[in-house]
Amino acid sequence: MFTGIVEKTGRLEKIENKNGKIYFTIKVANFLGKVKIGASIACDGVCLTVVKKTKDNFTVELMPETFRVTKFSKAKTGQAINLELAMKLGERLDGHFVSGHVDAVGAISKILKEGEYTCLEIKAPVEILKYLSYKGSVAINGVSLTIAGIRKNVLKVCLISHTLKMTNLGDLKIGDEVNLEVDLIARYLEKLISQK
Repeated sequence: MFTGIVEKTGRLEKIENKNGKIYFTIKVANFLGKVKIGASIACDGVCLTVVKKTKDNFTVELMPETFRVTKFSKAKTGQAINLELAMKLGERLDGHFVSGHVDAVGAISKILKEGEYTCLEIKAPVEILKYLSYKGSVAINGVSLTIAGIRKNVLKVCLISHTLKMTNLGDLKIGDEVNLEVDLIARYLEKLISQK
């Protein structure tokens, strides 16, 4: 479980395919001190397990399902990856509950400047629209954000300068894909209501 508050941005250093298994090695300084093999790290919002680590990099294994439902099928070495360690019980929850299980991939359709802020418009798949609401929460590449608007199948989020600086959202261009995770509570509410 995560909060959507990105702690560091790493770089995808290596992509390996070993006998049908995909491994990503991510380079990041001053982040892995207490991380153990088997720990979960949200990588661009995807909950992945550490299978190997050194002082400044770690390796994760990706399941075929991860490729099917995330933007990682188009990953390239050198790209920035948002990183967050698993949430600790008893600590402050600054974002929202993020499971690290991506629901869909969206695409940046517009990048707008509104005063000092940068706003992103993201084309989202129709099947997740029922979980999105104005002023509700969404995780984009693992970043907890508030939805600033929705029209048809496009959602809008606005970013403060800190978010642009600390995450890879400031590097996005029109057409880039992003991992989307809907609010966990909305998903469970739908299941409860549909069982009546």
